[in-house]
Amino acid sequence: MSNVIHLPKEMRAISIKEPGGPEMLEVSNVPLPVLKATDILIKNIAVGVNRPDIAQRTGHYPVPVDANPLPGLEVAGTVVAFGGEVVNWSVGDEVMGLTHGGGYAEYSSVNFSHCLPWPKNFSPEMAAAIPENFYTVYYNIFMRSNLQKGEYFLVHGGSSGIGLAAIQLAKAKGAVVIATAGSDVKCEFCLEQGADKAINYRTEDWPKIAFDYTGGNGIDVALDMVTGDYVQKEINIMARDGRIALIAFLGGPKAEINFGRVLRDRITISGSTLRPQTNNEKALITTKFSEDFNDLMNEGIVKPHIFKVFDLENASEAHELMESSQHMGKIILKVV
Repeated sequence: MSNVIHLPKEMRAISIKEPGGPEMLEVSNVPLPVLKATDILIKNIAVGVNRPDIAQRTGHYPVPVDANPLPGLEVAGTVVAFGGEVVNWSVGDEVMGLTHGGGYAEYSSVNFSHCLPWPKNFSPEMAAAIPENFYTVYYNIFMRSNLQKGEYFLVHGGSSGIGLAAIQLAKAKGAVVIATAGSDVKCEFCLEQGADKAINYRTEDWPKIAFDYTGGNGIDVALDMVTGDYVQKEINIMARDGRIALIAFLGGPKAEINFGRVLRDRITISGSTLRPQTNNEKALITTKFSEDFNDLMNEGIVKPHIFKVFDLENASEAHELMESSQHMGKIILKVV
């Protein structure tokens, strides 16, 4: 390592004993991560909890061979060391970063080009809620789906961390935002966060209501973390040249689709997750997101909503809450 301050040889971290329930998360002492030439070492203050962490814990999200096997994809803290090829970062800087695993720990090694400074007036918990969710949304609805001002945008799971990021980013760029959520309370919360229309998918016919809200024009861009039978329902209500972006499959990875409407109306269906993207691709996402939304974050117009904060040692409780789907907004681990 170069450009370092005094560092311990080991750190506290949350590891996965074996695939299974939240009880499989355990506190352990592990060596500090290896610092590559393009990495900065972050002393974590806060760590975001995400659905991929759950999938990794249960054995349904294989860790890439070059990734840190510890869970955790986004962190906020301070720079304590950096490699020889790092530019624009110094020891002591406040940083939020997209990790390649290894976030559930006292220290994380992160490619410097996947990091951004904390926005003004952000707490570390707020900063830790940005990289995974906001980068994912930005990449899929703007870089891949080219959402434009005035277009109709549909997002499922509107009260989740991803959903709220989508509502805020789409609304900030002038789209008309329609969100679905699983209760009237969650729908009201989506409206408070900026959605133009919120639909309770448990009690209402969301495809019909969403389509009618567009005045019969159809949805221009849909961000879908459910997949399954939702895909055909979305196809049925898309506008001509509509774009469906698939980012997860909480409703199952398989779907029966009638491609007639897809061909006739030139509908595009794309899919991606953030973790498998290359370092250069993640760097581009980071740069473009910052260019488009840094000022809005500094002004407090775009910001995450923190639902609950747990100590790192209580990561299992955080996972239990996420799996209950009772939260509205972001769940965070605090490294104390």
